[in-house]
Amino acid sequence: MSACCTPGRGRTGCAGHMAAPELLPLPTVRTAPPAHPMVELPGDTFRMGDAFGEGYRADREGPARDVTVAPFAIDATAVTNARFAAFVEATGHRTDAERFGSSFVFHLLLHPAAEPHVLGQVPQAPWWLGVSGAAWHSPEGPGSGLEGRADHPVVHISHDDALAYCAWAGLRLPTEAEWEYAARGGLDGARYPWGDELTPAGRERCNTWIGDFPHRSERPGGRIGTVPVTAYRPNGFGLYNTSGNVWEWCADPWDRDGRERVIRGGSYLCHASYCNRYRVAARSHNTPDSSTGHGGFRCARDLTPEGPAPA
Repeated sequence: MSACCTPGRGRTGCAGHMAAPELLPLPTVRTAPPAHPMVELPGDTFRMGDAFGEGYRADREGPARDVTVAPFAIDATAVTNARFAAFVEATGHRTDAERFGSSFVFHLLLHPAAEPHVLGQVPQAPWWLGVSGAAWHSPEGPGSGLEGRADHPVVHISHDDALAYCAWAGLRLPTEAEWEYAARGGLDGARYPWGDELTPAGRERCNTWIGDFPHRSERPGGRIGTVPVTAYRPNGFGLYNTSGNVWEWCADPWDRDGRERVIRGGSYLCHASYCNRYRVAARSHNTPDSSTGHGGFRCARDLTPEGPAPA
């Protein structure tokens, strides 16, 4: 199973190289961030990893093992377009997608006006298009926008962009162990944040692909893409959409060389026929400067021994 379900900038054999202008320096912070409500978790020892033998060997999901996390706080939802817009307004931040001049868009989501801006296809995953001008504020390429999506997760966010947001907000990215502990919602070794069945009692619990991937969506109206960050029921800890919707960056390096970073949670494009990575133990990776139309993040922070840290 190729990691091309998450195409990366300059990743050999997957994304290839896209010509980009010289990067401009990042701006400095101009105003302070607003309060950032979070879910506080006590920390514990939990069983991390794939307990069913269903993971991809190359992803190193197993073996399942006991891992201890200290008390911490984490966002109940992924960072929204509205929150990221406030960050950009306050700091003037330009994302890596904007600075490089392009990002990756799923082929069925490409805005008609963006067709002349297609730079090419990802060789091993031709449903991913490199698109000039695709960015967080134009997620389907030039001509698209965010109308009606203020409460959707921001996408086309690189690891570096997520770190910049966290620095502004006085937060950090979760470690991979913290992310999985929180995503499990207190369930021991379950496949999903709600249990072992994908659709308990026939009810859909996450935003993943339904249909013939990657050609046809069988959702009502052929819907594809993100949904609001509070769509579907939260897990036992009160976290939303830790399966599906968007991939989320973690703080951890993927390998010892640190050239790529871990992403968790799967996305609206995950499907059992291709990318069964919406299981809570599933993991993947990408380069820190990469961005895609299904990649976002949520934040975390430490809790002091004496009590909650200030927001």
